[in-house]
Amino acid sequence: MADVVNDQPLLIERRADRVIATLNRPAVRNAIDQHTIDALHALCVELEVSPRILIITGAGGVFASGADIRQLRDRRADDARRGINATAFIRVHELPAPVIAAIDGWALGGGAELAYAADIRIASPTLKIGNPETGLGIIAAAGASWRLPRIVGEPLAIEMLLTGRVLDADEALAAGLVTALHPADTLLDAAHAIADRIAANDPLATRLTKRVFHAPRAEHPAIDAEAQAVLFESPEKTRRMTEFLERKNQ
Repeated sequence: MADVVNDQPLLIERRADRVIATLNRPAVRNAIDQHTIDALHALCVELEVSPRILIITGAGGVFASGADIRQLRDRRADDARRGINATAFIRVHELPAPVIAAIDGWALGGGAELAYAADIRIASPTLKIGNPETGLGIIAAAGASWRLPRIVGEPLAIEMLLTGRVLDADEALAAGLVTALHPADTLLDAAHAIADRIAANDPLATRLTKRVFHAPRAEHPAIDAEAQAVLFESPEKTRRMTEFLERKNQ
């Protein structure tokens, strides 16, 4: 394990094809404060320049209990307009390579919205995920209002946002909010197994698949054709297809 700084709000392990980022404020259930947001931005700078798969998880049996209420209480209109958490989560979502959230325990409020920003979400059986913001006199303004409907559909999303309903692991799995459940002690291993499968594929094809998948409907099918045009000229496409045909003919 390299480049881990243990007194930071985000522990970072760097590997050749992936980065593991662990939310690290267990004393406050990994509540997302300004330092965490700053660390996310710094990590995104790195991964925008040198794309690698990102696995996000949390320390201490919790993903993230939400945004730091002590800081939220003191924020005013200008802070809201800056989109402090939303901007960071958009940046995470728009990273060139896939993002995997390995969610153990609570993922509430801003913690849930960070999970929604991932491309793939898996969880432990202790998962509790939702957005109770209206009970605190605010809205879920860091992505839930537009990402959650796309993930689980509008009827469930609006119920969750208006009532503050928190889904347990089985409910989240049934809704498609997470794609698999794993025991807490094997959750990160499961995330790495997904990352291994992604890393075995062509990195350029993977990045373009993500870009095309998240493109607005109006951009299809043109964006698909342009991405495919790039890949049709790629030496890696020729190499992989040639190897496939040679194996098939053996």
